Amino acid sequence: MDIDAVLLLSFGGPEGPEQVRPFLENVTRGRGVPAARLDAVAEHYQHFGGVSPINAINRALAEELRAELPDLPVYFGNRNWEPYVEDVVARMAADGIGRAAVFATSAWGGYSGCDQYAEDIARARRAVGERAPELVKLRQYFDHPLFVAMFAEAIAGAADALPAELRDCARLVFTAHSIPVAADERYGPRLYSRQVAAATALVAAAAGYRDYDQVWQSRSGPPQVPWLEPDVEDHLGGLAEAGVRAVIVCPIGFLSDNIEVLWDLDSEVRDQAQLAGIAYARATTPNADRRLARLARGLVEELRNGTAPERAAGPAELGCGFGVNGAPCGSSHCTAVVTPRG
Repeated sequence: MDIDAVLLLSFGGPEGPEQVRPFLENVTRGRGVPAARLDAVAEHYQHFGGVSPINAINRALAEELRAELPDLPVYFGNRNWEPYVEDVVARMAADGIGRAAVFATSAWGGYSGCDQYAEDIARARRAVGERAPELVKLRQYFDHPLFVAMFAEAIAGAADALPAELRDCARLVFTAHSIPVAADERYGPRLYSRQVAAATALVAAAAGYRDYDQVWQSRSGPPQVPWLEPDVEDHLGGLAEAGVRAVIVCPIGFLSDNIEVLWDLDSEVRDQAQLAGIAYARATTPNADRRLARLARGLVEELRNGTAPERAAGPAELGCGFGVNGAPCGSSHCTAVVTPRG
């Protein structure tokens, strides 16, 4: 398939104190989130000067992508903040782009991890109209060898940050963003949570850990709605009661150090560990690691050349193919979910 450009598509984030509340209103529009809840979340951003690091990280990632794909222009757009994807697709049309590959900054399936990005693509094309380029969303990549390698290396780095006498006894805890249980079951039996479980197994093995925990974080919404559990803070409390002396937290669900990593893990969970007398180390996320750009380049080449997907676990088991112009990809990511090997 001929490709004229790459679109890096992400979530977005504020870049100044005055942008925080409008950004949060964009994120939650139509969901009936109480104003008090938005105020509480806004306060998290203000601890960092009202600036989320995610846009700067993605601009740096776009530069890495340009270095990896020198024959293709690379554009960057967001769902919830500037540069908005609608404006970027309009600029792509004005530049004469006929077809572009879309690399979303989520490795996962399900609605939030995949289909909402497909909706972004479709909405942007509708806004531009007949001139809009064809946009092909690249496949999910939670089991890509480079995804596994980056997180495994980050775990090793976190272990090195612990006191030497505690490294061998540190408990490895993987965390990903929680979602409502009903949302996890929307596309078949627990698609998202099973992908996370598959990825944690691959990363733990690559990092040399046979035993580890996989938990969730950053839930929101009314307490009567069931979300994926256990929560990372509840789990840490249980580890403290069990006498665990050190913990390594790996935020495998996140590609970058967004506010949910910096606040939830580096502030609240770290403080909880300190109060419990547990040595705490947090593995880094890929951010703008050149290997993430190499991963994206590989997905583009799969699309261009029709080559087989590169997967740490072998053939596709819990992922999907390519989605064109926001339409379903026509593969197994919505229905036929099978058990991973191993």
